[in-house]
Amino acid sequence: MLTHYRRQARDLPWRATTDPYRILVSEIMLQQTQVPRVREKYALFLTAFPTLAALARAPLARVLQSWQGLGYNRRALLLHRLAQQVTAADGVLPATPEKLMALPGIGPATAAAICAYAYNRPVVYIETNIRAVFIHEFFGGRSGISDAQLLPLVAQGLDRRNPRRWYNALMDYGTQLKARHGNPARRSAHHVRQTRFAGSDRQVRGGILRHLLADGPQPAARLAAALAEPPARVRRLLATLVREGMLTRCGSAYAVAETVAAPAARPAGATGAGRRSAGWCRVRAAFPPRPCSCRRPCRAWCVPAAPARCARRRARHVQSPRR
Repeated sequence: MLTHYRRQARDLPWRATTDPYRILVSEIMLQQTQVPRVREKYALFLTAFPTLAALARAPLARVLQSWQGLGYNRRALLLHRLAQQVTAADGVLPATPEKLMALPGIGPATAAAICAYAYNRPVVYIETNIRAVFIHEFFGGRSGISDAQLLPLVAQGLDRRNPRRWYNALMDYGTQLKARHGNPARRSAHHVRQTRFAGSDRQVRGGILRHLLADGPQPAARLAAALAEPPARVRRLLATLVREGMLTRCGSAYAVAETVAAPAARPAGATGAGRRSAGWCRVRAAFPPRPCSCRRPCRAWCVPAAPARCARRRARHVQSPRR
């Protein structure tokens, strides 16, 4: 297998580095996304965020924007949190599986992969390609194979002098097996068939995020109309995204988290009720503060829903001048 790997190893950009941060990014991207798609986005993401500190400093909206096209956007949220947590400590990514698993978004397989590829540590772990290889080689015709049955074989076969090269060779062999014989890993007891994407909550969540990144804060009704989805479904998913920390609710509007600031400074000279209700945008630098379009004290925010509200309030102002 190593001879075959030396002759026909895949040329993947994350194999040209041992930098722990770059390995981390590749492993998080590869968790739920195919290699060809990751290959397209990997260099672009590292250009935008070349170091762990640069990623930690970046606004979440910018990180999510750079992640678009990879799917499972929660991975980007957790990667951003991880960068902030590590940078706030000593700025160094841990080199042991136990410490890595204490960080957001990192499970046993990802932690072991980082140790193997970044630090060349002889860790024993299993992921889908490794399952495919060992099930194909040692459990022909059998199904329901557990990882507990595979782990001793993986440990026995591990090249402890150069685990990085060994695992890369296993990955490439597993990819070839899938292309030639289907996916042997489907015979694993842990295999879970991926649910249909079209019409799923994942698709709607992704659509919500794309609209908010492109157009700024919006109310649930406007998002539901743009996505052609039932308002109740959109509200349910918005509530989930808020709980996860992906979005923030601003009155009736929703925005990507960390783009919402405290209320802007009140207009000069405003007093009493006028000061409290002046219609100034509460959205931070990405959406600069500006007066409400009706130019009157009102509670409408400067978000896409505001013009209609302003028109209604303007009508009341005309009918009741003393207001």
